[in-house]
Amino acid sequence: MKVTQAEFQNMKEEIVKDMIARLMDERNLSMHEAFDAVYTSRLFEKLNDPKTGLFFQSSGYVYSFLTDELDS
Repeated sequence: MKVTQAEFQNMKEEIVKDMIARLMDERNLSMHEAFDAVYTSRLFEKLNDPKTGLFFQSSGYVYSFLTDELDS
């Protein structure tokens, strides 16, 4: 399935938004800490690459990779 750049951007932003909210809720991070955790992660680099297909996955699935990264 082919998506436009705008669709890719929107899908990626929804996942990022959900991950930030979950970090704040589940790990009691401040908004700044949650943004920093997401945007400086190796996972975000992969999410930013449309070739990985991560933007097609659920935010919960992608979040599980982020928590694995943060816990290691």
